[in-house]
Amino acid sequence: MAKEIWKPGNMLYPIPAVMVSCGRPGEKPNIITVAWAGNICSSPAMLSISVRKERFSYDIIKETGEFVVNLTNTSLTRAADWCGVRSGKDYDKFKEMKLTPQKSEKVSAPGIAESPVNIECKVKSVVELGSHDMFIAEVMCVTVDDKYMDNKGRFDLKAADLVAYSHGEYFTLGKKLGKFGYSVAKKKKK
Repeated sequence: MAKEIWKPGNMLYPIPAVMVSCGRPGEKPNIITVAWAGNICSSPAMLSISVRKERFSYDIIKETGEFVVNLTNTSLTRAADWCGVRSGKDYDKFKEMKLTPQKSEKVSAPGIAESPVNIECKVKSVVELGSHDMFIAEVMCVTVDDKYMDNKGRFDLKAADLVAYSHGEYFTLGKKLGKFGYSVAKKKKK
């Protein structure tokens, strides 16, 4: 087996393609598409997003200390891409993409009503990394569209049709292969 050697780069793919909404009081809210996002702690629930300092949303998030991570599904892919290549300095992204600002429960930043899952966050710290700064945030509240809940009260990933991002392309998530612990679970006798 032969392998190529590449220079150091981001190869932890696929990753979620999320739209992060933010806003200052009295101003139009904004949306930035972020690929550098992830869970970082279970208790308390925490996540991180990384944003370039020159992005319009950077100062909004830094000043307000709040944002909402909105998961993206196939019906939101075009909006996610558009919000990632256009600046909130020049456009009202909610208006242009016909998205609805949703009042949040625990933060002042709005969510995106059309998103299947909205994760409300408060910034705990900012880490300067290089091209991006990482906003480490505590999850304050999660809202889930009830049409994506199964009959056991669990989030139905397949029904939500979430989108992942890899090397400049968007993908839907694949089929279920197993569940946590399936590799060591005892097999049922027939």
